[in-house]
Amino acid sequence: MTHPLSEVREVQMITSITVGVLALQGAFFEHLKLLQQAAAALPSDSATQWEFVEVRNPPELARCNALIIPGGESTTMSLVASRSGLLEPLREFVKVHRKPTWGTCAGLILLAESANRTKKGGQDLIGGLDVRVNRNHFGRQTESFEADVELPFLGTVASGEESSKGSDPFRGIFIRAPVVEKLLPVVSGEQAQEATRADTVIAPSRPAAGDAAKLAVEQPVEIMAILPGRGARLAAKLNPDCADKETGDIIAVRQGNVFGTSFHPELTQDARIHIWWLLQVEGAIRNRAGDE
Repeated sequence: MTHPLSEVREVQMITSITVGVLALQGAFFEHLKLLQQAAAALPSDSATQWEFVEVRNPPELARCNALIIPGGESTTMSLVASRSGLLEPLREFVKVHRKPTWGTCAGLILLAESANRTKKGGQDLIGGLDVRVNRNHFGRQTESFEADVELPFLGTVASGEESSKGSDPFRGIFIRAPVVEKLLPVVSGEQAQEATRADTVIAPSRPAAGDAAKLAVEQPVEIMAILPGRGARLAAKLNPDCADKETGDIIAVRQGNVFGTSFHPELTQDARIHIWWLLQVEGAIRNRAGDE
């Protein structure tokens, strides 16, 4: 039986959580806006005080307990991160310390262990998700689109004004979006087999530090959402009862406390994914505090 005083100490340990949004390029302001909206919609009995900050250098990253890597241009973001001395600290944040991290669109590419349709040396990856992503899977900017996305995990979100939406589809915005082409095996070290593929880059290996981080690294990748392929979407229109929901593109994955989405939740007014993610962050930090 847990002593009441230990419960008080645990709550005190997590009363302040700082979430950073990588602000080198892309839709970082939009993420910050939805984070504020999400924090206001969290359960009223939450003891956590949230701080949301822009991250442009290693000292700002060091303040953070969790991080969002926004949509934008992944090549530009990795180049600016490298030139500003932030690329290695980002790898330590995600892969060594395994702090909660969410990447949207370009952020998903950067968090992948392997990315194709990329020239060698043309893209530095952070890594953290044992997946291969296919960059610009849906085509050029002019072929961007919106689609309703089924996100079953949002059924756990039941707070504030967002609770009335329940399990309603999420309106996904796909702009030169990647998809997860393959779930890779959990390996010790680099994804060496992926390195043999043409026009493919891989993330460098970084060993996890601490028991909690090592346990997170060993978790398999979970598929969190699939967008039905064009054939399946057409079938659904013609005969909804016969549509194959398993056919389609993987557009959201999670491995431990690293999460990635192909689409841009930050470009909507729907804070449900941000609410869900903040709850995941809070839980991850609480669990890690309990293990220390």
